Amino acid sequence: MFRRIIAGTAVAGALTFGMAGIAGASTGPTGNTGTSHVQITPSTTVCSLLPQIQTRVQKVEGRLATVISKAQARETKAKDAGHTKLADAIAKRITRVQDREAKVNARLSKLSADCSTNG
Repeated sequence: MFRRIIAGTAVAGALTFGMAGIAGASTGPTGNTGTSHVQITPSTTVCSLLPQIQTRVQKVEGRLATVISKAQARETKAKDAGHTKLADAIAKRITRVQDREAKVNARLSKLSADCSTNG
């Protein structure tokens, strides 16, 4: 009980100071007196990092394939043993991971398309 009170107080304090930080950060532009020759937008930065992002996603997908296959084996084992609640929980987690992987792949393909049209 005491831990919950401390955790609640810490969260409330973080939210309070976080909001104060946001309010302080939104004071407006300070005015840039220097001139820059090349304006780098976030999209050009991300597009330059696209090969690294793709490599990392492929690496994670490789690890996920082994984890998902192991989880599916655990799900089958739990079903065979009659532990339907456990099997359902494992199936739900597998679905959540696969959905997240699909979202990441969709974002990556959109990013690739955006970078190819911009550059």
